[in-house]
Amino acid sequence: MWLVWTVGVAAYVLSVTNRTSLSSVGVDAAVRFDADASALSMFAVIQLAVYGAMQIPVGLLLDRFGARPIVTAGMVLMASGQLVMAFASDVGIGILARVLIGAGDAAVFPSVLRLIAVWFPDRQAPVLVQFTGLIGQLGQIISILPLAALLHATSWSVAFGSLAGLGVLFAILTFAVIRNRPPDRVADVSVDDQTGAIRVVTSAADLREGFRESWAHPATRLAFWSHFATPFAGTAFVMLWGFPFLTAGEGLSPATASLVVTSFVIFGIVVGPVIGALSSRHPMRRSRMLVLPTIAIQAVTWLVVIAWPGPAPLWLLFALAFALGTGGPASMIAFDHARTFNPSHRLSTATGIVNGGGFLAGLLAILFIGIAMDAQGAGTPDTYSLEAFRLAFLTQVPLWTLGAGMVILERKRTRVHLGLDEPRSRRRDRWAR
Repeated sequence: MWLVWTVGVAAYVLSVTNRTSLSSVGVDAAVRFDADASALSMFAVIQLAVYGAMQIPVGLLLDRFGARPIVTAGMVLMASGQLVMAFASDVGIGILARVLIGAGDAAVFPSVLRLIAVWFPDRQAPVLVQFTGLIGQLGQIISILPLAALLHATSWSVAFGSLAGLGVLFAILTFAVIRNRPPDRVADVSVDDQTGAIRVVTSAADLREGFRESWAHPATRLAFWSHFATPFAGTAFVMLWGFPFLTAGEGLSPATASLVVTSFVIFGIVVGPVIGALSSRHPMRRSRMLVLPTIAIQAVTWLVVIAWPGPAPLWLLFALAFALGTGGPASMIAFDHARTFNPSHRLSTATGIVNGGGFLAGLLAILFIGIAMDAQGAGTPDTYSLEAFRLAFLTQVPLWTLGAGMVILERKRTRVHLGLDEPRSRRRDRWAR
């Protein structure tokens, strides 16, 4: 069972590498495709949109065929996308490549979660899910350091062709090693080794219940806006705009910029268990104690960097990386909201809605930054400037404001729904008496 999990996690690491493969080569991509900032944004925007749109179809396919063929298909799709990217010379072909990568990426993490649920006892599954998520983020480091070094030492085609080759290798490896379930079972079920209880594992959203019923619960909306507001700044930074900002804007060398972006990943890995522990110990104070402070820390740190006279000192850029690194772990609190307050028969649908919040905010942030760069006449690498980046990154403020406001509103509604607070009308009646 550990071999199955290890291969699955390795596949997820490669999946994250493919997802963030433009993170440190965004300037190179702009030059290769002769793309302005808005067109460059579309690479990441469309990729995220495809990833989000594929979540329910992937769940349905997992229920029908199991994890082995789906994760293998994901590897093949990502390899195909990187092969197309290796030889693409215009924006349209490059976007097609990112569509294939987004579709393949969408298949991997849900497949690994299913393998954990089927192969391991229920008591081990939560810990393995956390470890899978943390280890997978190492893929971002691979895309930041070795991939960029390979590209600059060889060529665009060699670097992205190498990723395609790795994808083919992992397609073979996952198909050879991974099995849908242990040999003594005839269906995808999880077993509680303490009680002997058996539960059928399903990945698909419960479409019969529908999105309307799930969205009607204020806890689902609270979770959606929590996931909307916390990770998007880090997503925009690490997927596309962080490296150009640090090099062309702040004037850092590529090596130092890579170190700052790498620290973003490391900080997230370190902070993750702390936020997870606090979330489990204080389930009724997650929003006020963790989600809203995370939004505030990110917004304030970004505003300090933007307002700093001249290039920001290196310590402040590392502080920015730390602030943004808290967003990913804090966004996981949204799934705690969905799991804690939604009935089990509606959990898959609620989780799908919640997951959409983060991807929506991420693609909006990336797109808004690109449009703002173009509007200032700074849409190409030779026109990038620190002042243009500063104004462009201010487009994140409305997203934080909207997200934080909705978290406060839906937190209140959730507490009223659970009977923890009184409705305002009841309080007014009581004061009137």
